[in-house]
Amino acid sequence: MLSREEALELLKKYNKEDFHIQHGETVGKTMSWFAKDLGYGDEADYWEVVGILHDIDFEMWPDEHCVKAPELLREAGVEEDIIHAVCSHAYGLTDSVAEPEREMEKVLFACDELTGLIGAAALMRPSKSCADMELKSLKKKFKDKRFAAGCDRDVMIKGAEMLGWELDTLLEKTLDAMKSFA
Repeated sequence: MLSREEALELLKKYNKEDFHIQHGETVGKTMSWFAKDLGYGDEADYWEVVGILHDIDFEMWPDEHCVKAPELLREAGVEEDIIHAVCSHAYGLTDSVAEPEREMEKVLFACDELTGLIGAAALMRPSKSCADMELKSLKKKFKDKRFAAGCDRDVMIKGAEMLGWELDTLLEKTLDAMKSFA
């Protein structure tokens, strides 16, 4: 399996904008936190690698997101289970992407967009951090469809449902995850 550092180098091969690299790192760290929180601590590095790589093709091939990714990942010798996990986070965007099956894939599907919303909300705070953000504040931003309009709330809701969680549970857990490395 790829190490965290190897996954980051692979992400940087196809992504040059700091935003995309930071997003990959944020989702990776969030996934690692979830692995530990949900009892998969021995797989935390694996979950993090999937999180880092999840948007590998987005910057260069936005119209082929998660269609181009398998080719790039196979060329790098990445295992098929990681490829499936990476691509399943784009379920619903294209017919060629499989539905998330494993709990890890469902977490990635659910928290990818949400990390963007939390990150945008953090930038609006005087501290520029989510470390001092409360759930109430996040819920207010979630309800405002104009705020961070590119973050698909329907995907977040569907992700919570896939996991069998209330939306508040997903919001709170993802916020806690991001606070852990803010």
